Parts: sequence; structure tokens; C-alpha cells
Amino acid sequence: MANILQKGFYIKAYDLNPNDGFHGVEFTDLKSVLKEKVVFISVPIRHFESVILEISSKLNDGTTIIDVCSVKKHPVDIMEANLPDNVGIIATHPMFGPDSFRSNNRLKMMMNNTRDVHGQFNFWRRFFKDQGIQVMEMSPDQHDHMAAQTQGVTHFLGRMLKEFGIKKTAIDTQGFRDLLDLVDQTCNDTWELYADLQLYNPYTKKMIKNLKESTDTLDNRLKELQS
Repeated sequence: MANILQKGFYIKAYDLNPNDGFHGVEFTDLKSVLKEKVVFISVPIRHFESVILEISSKLNDGTTIIDVCSVKKHPVDIMEANLPDNVGIIATHPMFGPDSFRSNNRLKMMMNNTRDVHGQFNFWRRFFKDQGIQVMEMSPDQHDHMAAQTQGVTHFLGRMLKEFGIKKTAIDTQGFRDLLDLVDQTCNDTWELYADLQLYNPYTKKMIKNLKESTDTLDNRLKELQS
């Protein structure tokens, strides 16, 4: 996200483990960051609630909080319940990381005008569109329904294939190479992210259950042919 924001803004950041080599970002203290009119929250999903509870009473009037979590109902529920009424809320999910941002011109971002009390939503939607990003507006619930498949199932399959021990062979087909790419892409992310995608999207558990039932269905069809 910093790569995008650098195109129009001076960035201040607070991190428990600051990366001084991050070009174009000034790492500073939390108090300084919370003075800004717009604050992006980019933390692991499992820590989101504790961060919101920590900063809630420290925010100024006129502040807008923008989250970038990969699930949406969970953070939105937390922000609506704990942030003061005079703090704006914009929910987003940038569906790309640093590598895809540099190489892909078909980037997508989900946005939701959750509580735009300071008129920031249209500005940021236009800003992201101007960076060549396809902005899709939807509710947190709509997002999580779709993400249970596009993220939950994808990451589950990638991790499952790694546990299975899938490896290159001398006769790889393109379809098989695509599976290897899936493993590389999903397992390049942290286990923490995988677990959070499975546990904090309310629709992923059922999606994975349906997936497992589908494998049983295929197996049973083969057994019927042998009976």
C-alpha cells in the first residue's frame, strides 16, 4: 500500500519493528501518526481488535480510519463498535501485494463506505482509480462471501498441496505447473495470514466443508464404477 500512497502523499508510519530501509516512509511514534486526518491500519487480522481498542480514545475529531484487512465483517464490526462517532470509517481490501503491484496492471480493490462522516470516501476512491486500480464497492458481508472462495479455498488448496508434497517432474503439464505456482503463491504468505483467513471469515469454514464433501463425491463415483 505504501508504494501506492507515495505517489500522492508524505507517509508517516508507526511499527513495533520499523524498517528504516523502506523508501519514502518516515517511521515515527504512535502519537504523531494519530494526529493525521487519515490513518491506515495495516496489522495482522488477529491483532486488529487490540489495535483499535488501543487507539480509539487517542484519535482526534475529524480523523478517518481506513483498514486494509483481507476479511471485512470482522474489522468493520470492531470499528463500528469501538471507534467514536466523530471518527470516519472506510473499509478496504487491496487484493494485491508488493510483487503483484509491480507486475500486474489489473489490480483490484474492494471498498466500503462504512461511516464517511468527513467526506473522504469519494476522494480515496478516485485516488485509487487514478492509480489504475479497479475499485469495487460492496458490503463487508458480500466481500466475505466471495472471499471465502477466492481466498479461503485458494489458500487451503495451496497449503494442502504443500503438505501432500507436490513437486516438479520431468513431464509437467501446464495445468500441473499452475498448481505448483499456486503452492508458491499461497505458501509465500505467512502461516499467520493463512490461519486468519480461515478463522476470521465467517463463511470459510462452510466453504472448506463443501470442498471436502466434493472430494468424497468424486471418490464415491469411482467406487460405484468398481462395484
